[in-house]
Amino acid sequence: MSLVPKHIKDLMPYKAGKPIEEVQRELNLDYIVKLASNENPMGPSKKAINHIAEILNDTHRYPDSNGYELRNKLAKKFNLSINNVVIGGGSEGIMSVIMRTFLNDKDEIIAAENSFIGFRVLANASGFKVNWVPTKNHKHNLDAMTKKINDNTKVIYLANPDNPTGTYFSKEEFEKFMKYVPSRVIVLLDEAYFEYACHIHDYPDSMHYRFDNVITLRTFSKAQGLAGFRVGYGFAEEKLVENLMKVKLPFEPSSLGQYAACVAMDDFEHLENSIKINNSEKQRLIDFFELKKISYIPSVTNFITLEFNTENEAFLFCENLLKRGVILRHLIGFGLSKCIRITVGIPEENDFLIKNIEELL
Repeated sequence: MSLVPKHIKDLMPYKAGKPIEEVQRELNLDYIVKLASNENPMGPSKKAINHIAEILNDTHRYPDSNGYELRNKLAKKFNLSINNVVIGGGSEGIMSVIMRTFLNDKDEIIAAENSFIGFRVLANASGFKVNWVPTKNHKHNLDAMTKKINDNTKVIYLANPDNPTGTYFSKEEFEKFMKYVPSRVIVLLDEAYFEYACHIHDYPDSMHYRFDNVITLRTFSKAQGLAGFRVGYGFAEEKLVENLMKVKLPFEPSSLGQYAACVAMDDFEHLENSIKINNSEKQRLIDFFELKKISYIPSVTNFITLEFNTENEAFLFCENLLKRGVILRHLIGFGLSKCIRITVGIPEENDFLIKNIEELL
């Protein structure tokens, strides 16, 4: 008898984008531009980094396991009780806690087929049945997802905006969808790219709703630029949070992560500047792709996904740019083998990207 369950043996592990250091070692290049992992190219809040030194001498102590300061700050910002807030090691960390807390016996999961690969790994690793629903025009097919709901359905995962396509579903679509979801089913609403989409008039900011069976997940890793600190947060009905707090690892996020997130929340200038530069540079890339007749998926996030005619064409495009020092993300692991995802960089990074694409074409 094998020590490893079959669903773990068959699991395809999450494969992150290549680090800059690895590409430098392999290709011996001096200048590398990483546009593969949807990180904020503006970097973290300088205020947060400058204030980190204040607690370095206390890092021999464990973090606050209840995360009181950060949870309280988030509660005040969103006009909630602290009992409605949970924090964790990135939004994926909280996703993992949700799976361990609420799934039991013959429970089933519903999720979009080509959505966030991090959730795909967690769902497949859980051992529970997952009903994968194909996307439609690179968007969540919410109508098709409602048709998959059955007596065993316990968790439905929705990423809005979605990763890796950058698309979103509207208020009207979300409200219609929720009418078909039983109150016993938890809707896990991943809003990791919320800050990039919240200005759109028909984007359904989940905090404008108060569904008792919806858990909202957001992160400090994207627009806030704190990816290396791994700080995610969630909002939910008090009883749901109470049980999540029983199951989550006691000392995450780290004390540095919690502190950096608290300071970054007050750095409005950094956040506004990050969004402003992202929007202008994204439009610049879109104009370039249209000029060169490169097919892309319209995005409301900090990345753009390109579509090619074949998997090999996408692979060669990605590999040839890698050899020139541009790290992109071929989406074969997401089930989108003809697509490549490009994070919107700062102007000089995009200059380098455009120059090398022109030479390649």
